[in-house]
Amino acid sequence: MRYLSILYLILVSVTCFAQKHTPLPHGMIFGNKPNAIAPIAATDIERSMGGKIRQTTAIIGKIIKVKREAGGWFLMDAGNGRVIDAHFANYNIHLPEAIEGRTVIIEGVAQRRLIADDAQHFAGDTVHGKKQHKEKVDPKERIIFEVQGLVVDK
Repeated sequence: MRYLSILYLILVSVTCFAQKHTPLPHGMIFGNKPNAIAPIAATDIERSMGGKIRQTTAIIGKIIKVKREAGGWFLMDAGNGRVIDAHFANYNIHLPEAIEGRTVIIEGVAQRRLIADDAQHFAGDTVHGKKQHKEKVDPKERIIFEVQGLVVDK
């Protein structure tokens, strides 16, 4: 009986370790295939937007972290310690965590996160001090990107 249980444990461990992780292939598509729009670098997105609040564009950059697989929520490096908070418009997309660290091309709508000035107040609100409304937005996460399509580049 003892030998049978040891043999069973060995067989189970062999089958567990035999499963190999296959990397994502170059050119794998999530969502819609990005059009022939020339992608710009993720580091240049704020400069290319200028004073616009929303812009439809394609960008190329490196995925730092997958926040949630369902819905495809991820963070993309925007250079100088800044990040782009991105998610798919279609919630049915499941983005695997294996895509972290890969360079991708994404197409969709880039949007600036509006930061309210502390001196502003809402209509009828004349409260000062602790009850005053404050908008706390991380200055490193200024861009939100709603992705229509993603292609694994490198």
